[in-house]
Amino acid sequence: MFKTLLLAVDVNAPEGAARSAEAAFSMARAEGATLHLLNVVPDTGMAIVGASMAADSMKNALAAAKSELERWAKANVPDDVSHHVHVAEGTVYDQIIRTSRTLDIDAIIVGAHRPELKDYLIGPNAARVARHATQSVFVVR
Repeated sequence: MFKTLLLAVDVNAPEGAARSAEAAFSMARAEGATLHLLNVVPDTGMAIVGASMAADSMKNALAAAKSELERWAKANVPDDVSHHVHVAEGTVYDQIIRTSRTLDIDAIIVGAHRPELKDYLIGPNAARVARHATQSVFVVR
């Protein structure tokens, strides 16, 4: 049913990925699926902020994020789970959805923290992915 899975991993809070990662590993094994790991580096936002940064700052940030995600994968992804590492730049929920389309992903796995009052008004990344993705989305708490 699901041959390609996308797991969003925040390399800045790897302990938060533990439950969603276990769910993704279990699904990948059960389905014989390929697991794609994605870390999103937030963009600089306003142009004035980006202009004040060194020209290669984002390039360095993306390289560091990829290196950290590869380290996380080596330490956490079981040997029997086929996986690929991806890093994107931009808004987290937007890049999860874009990457899932680009890679023709069948299902997305995202972690979610306990909702706070602001989440009901604004909506966390997991809620936005669940609302806007065309694929099945599994939200793991």
